[in-house]
Amino acid sequence: MKPTVLYLLLLFLLLLSGVALFLSLWIVVPAPTFTLLPLGVGAPEISPWLFGLNAIALLFLLLSPSNHWIFTLAIVGSVAGMVLSAHPLSQVATASQRASSAMEHSLGNYLPQIPPELQAQMRPQPFALVDVFRGISTERNLAVEEIRQQSIQFAQPDGVPLFLQVYQPPQSGLYPTIVTIYGGAWQNGSPTANADFNRYMAAQGYTVVALDYRHAPQYQFPVQIDDVRLALTYLQKHARSLEADLDRLVLMGRSAGAQLAMIAAYSAALPVRSVVNYYGPVNLTIGYREPPQPDPINSRAVLEAFLGGTPDQKPALYEKASPYTYITPNMPPTLLIYGGRDHVVQAKYGRGLRDRLLAAGNTAVYIELPWSEHAFDALFSGLGNQVALYYTERFIAWSVRDE
Repeated sequence: MKPTVLYLLLLFLLLLSGVALFLSLWIVVPAPTFTLLPLGVGAPEISPWLFGLNAIALLFLLLSPSNHWIFTLAIVGSVAGMVLSAHPLSQVATASQRASSAMEHSLGNYLPQIPPELQAQMRPQPFALVDVFRGISTERNLAVEEIRQQSIQFAQPDGVPLFLQVYQPPQSGLYPTIVTIYGGAWQNGSPTANADFNRYMAAQGYTVVALDYRHAPQYQFPVQIDDVRLALTYLQKHARSLEADLDRLVLMGRSAGAQLAMIAAYSAALPVRSVVNYYGPVNLTIGYREPPQPDPINSRAVLEAFLGGTPDQKPALYEKASPYTYITPNMPPTLLIYGGRDHVVQAKYGRGLRDRLLAAGNTAVYIELPWSEHAFDALFSGLGNQVALYYTERFIAWSVRDE
């Protein structure tokens, strides 16, 4: 082999090893800034890919003809990368078992209450390694490709057009309905977000309605919850044409959207069967006073933009915006899913909400994914979302069952 070619090959091996280790480090290193947050979110969820990348780098480094100390260091780095990237995988089985126990503890023997034909369409297991590489299989549910989809303007408050993104099963009918609310720190986002999940659930036999709301800082709370209620009112008026069975209604939100979903559900904007909270803020006053470390989104600035001031300046508004304060007996069953490494909305807030719901005599299921960061489900086939999806689809099916 020519010296130049050999030199380039060795340089490539060092680069491959360095990149694989760099990406793997974000499995355990929290992102200090918003720009780096995607690395902290994504690395744990694609850790099997990173394990393979580190393994390939290690194999070629071991076969390398060079014995330079830099290559020895690269070999050590690749081994370290493999250990780091194996860590999330080592936690999946235990986390799933705990989730299963939480479901059974709160819901009892719930699986026989879900129709067998619906169970047959669901994921057969909480995690499949192959799905990380090929994507979540639709072989059991070919209807995903046939979902009907439409965008509808439901309101135009203050001249701002607001839309519903509606996903319907392939055949016309009247279906249990999931209303989803996107996250984005109340400042950005779109009802077109999380389309993979929405299509997946529509293929299971749900009408999925993803709604829109106005954004801070131009529009501050309670404008956002007002917009959610506008959307729900529109849904009530047009339920038949949207094929939405509002006697079997679930509200679901992610992050900021979960905060809005919980307030809407707990304040009885519409009677709902259940509410699903993915990593949502629940006590905004404490969230302001005890921000995560590091704090990649600058939580205090986000809350001030949303509420127009600090908790000292607007204590009543912070309380009104906190789902924690709405809890009374007879709340709809709640599923809470949080990442154990969340540095935007810390998992302790989800645990606190679960405890408050249970203390008031309500049904609450809390699932924690110890390797996951905020917005882990942005990677639909990632480790965290596979586990979350498995239990979410069962919780929702249980909650909308015929009683």
